[in-house]
Amino acid sequence: MDGVSQQGPLWQDRVWRHGVERPGQLVTLAIAVVLTLVAIDVLLVGQLSYFFDLGFVTACLGLALLVRPREFLLLAALPPLVMVAVFALLAPLDPDVVAEPGDNVVQALVSGIAHHSGALVAGYALFLGCLVLRHRSLRRG
Repeated sequence: MDGVSQQGPLWQDRVWRHGVERPGQLVTLAIAVVLTLVAIDVLLVGQLSYFFDLGFVTACLGLALLVRPREFLLLAALPPLVMVAVFALLAPLDPDVVAEPGDNVVQALVSGIAHHSGALVAGYALFLGCLVLRHRSLRRG
């Protein structure tokens, strides 16, 4: 039982201090997770709802734990870029998912970002806050 209890903190320390994903893999993972959230929400509700918002915030926190310390600066703008990229993909395909029916592509993109700005701000704040805590932890240890 002691071997099991020792493995937990070591794994947690490895993820917290070192991260596990390279930048390209992390960007791909982020887009895949957010598109999965969109697909589930559209299947359940028909448009983006609080499910997407909560999932986006959770994904941002998870991504902040996976990034390697030497790529903190490189990936500091990841959450807003992922949301804009996904909404830019959805706006021409199905604008009703991210905006009001009848909105054009640009209007759907801006409207979608505005409607989900709370999730964007919360997710980005958690993402940056986690990176700051990890950086401080690395500097101390």
